[in-house]
Amino acid sequence: MEVKAKMKYVRMSPRKVRLVVNLIRNLPVVEALDQLKFINKKAAKPVEKLLKSAIANAEHNFNLEKNNLIIKKFTVDEGPTLHRFLPRAHGRATPLRKRDSHLNIVLSEIIASAKTKIKKVKLETPVKLETKPKTEAKIKIKQAKEEEIKPDKKKEAVLAVPIKEKVGVDARTSGRMGHAKIEGGSHRGFVSRIFRRKSG
Repeated sequence: MEVKAKMKYVRMSPRKVRLVVNLIRNLPVVEALDQLKFINKKAAKPVEKLLKSAIANAEHNFNLEKNNLIIKKFTVDEGPTLHRFLPRAHGRATPLRKRDSHLNIVLSEIIASAKTKIKKVKLETPVKLETKPKTEAKIKIKQAKEEEIKPDKKKEAVLAVPIKEKVGVDARTSGRMGHAKIEGGSHRGFVSRIFRRKSG
């Protein structure tokens, strides 16, 4: 069982923090806490705080014993850098780099306990409850509705016969006065005189 803890944006350079971390890496938790009490470095305080946080995670979340824990992995990564300047003589400025650190710790058990063995249980699909059996009356009603929906064969045969479309007749070809009707004039008007049949 592995227990993790993180601390981000520690206002200290990673190079200085690693001097402390290298002394307690791969040590049992109890011994590491004793070492940190007597290290005369500023980085010892945040490192001790993170180690205690990881121990609390192990005890509270996983019910593990403090005496059975060891520091398996402890890394110090570089965080964002603040860019500042220091005023110097003759109007000059010296750049300052204020670095941050990200701490990551991983604890593990010295002797694997029975609490860490977690059995994977496959979840079975839920059983669907059977619906109530249909009564005979409901079945008869359903059959009656299906018969009403089915179309008669005779009606289908009648509908299958193609209907003859009415062919439109042009008014110009029907009769002597047909063209005059289209134009909207009367048989006594101008159009009727043009299309009048000449005798002889």
